[in-house]
Amino acid sequence: MRVPKFPVVAVLVGASLLTLGWTLGIRLNLTASLPLGLYVATNQPSDYVAFCLGGEPEKIALARQYITPGHCPGGGTPLLKFIAARPGDQVTYSPAGIAVNSLLLPNTAPRLRDSTGMPLTTYPFGTSIVPHGTFWLASSYDARSYDARYYGPLPASSIRMHLRPLWVSR
Repeated sequence: MRVPKFPVVAVLVGASLLTLGWTLGIRLNLTASLPLGLYVATNQPSDYVAFCLGGEPEKIALARQYITPGHCPGGGTPLLKFIAARPGDQVTYSPAGIAVNSLLLPNTAPRLRDSTGMPLTTYPFGTSIVPHGTFWLASSYDARSYDARYYGPLPASSIRMHLRPLWVSR
């Protein structure tokens, strides 16, 4: 049986480009948590990060297939989110959503159920100052995002890499 050359070459070129991109720190985001597009992994602080959930939130995310199995310590894949609040910021979390320094972030009102109808437990409502070594990670792009609304602030050690937009849709 003869295999057409064009599809084989196309697959090989595509795989080579993906491998090269990954080696150069280029990450493709196809989720609704951030603008779709290409990001570059960087050691410099940025507004976007890839992080591991850990603990019960990661178990829930894996069981409900919000994330797939991966290389995080809890067995899941890293999530991509925006750093909504940094140490020293005032966060007010309420049924209206996450407000940082009195500015309500769009699309952060908590939902009672996920898109499959499973109940969601929210982080306790209240106002606090983000302590040193922690961050609130959220998505103002997708109201259905599994983010700090459900698990609260995370330690800085959960951040695996900072991401800088290279080419994204707005």
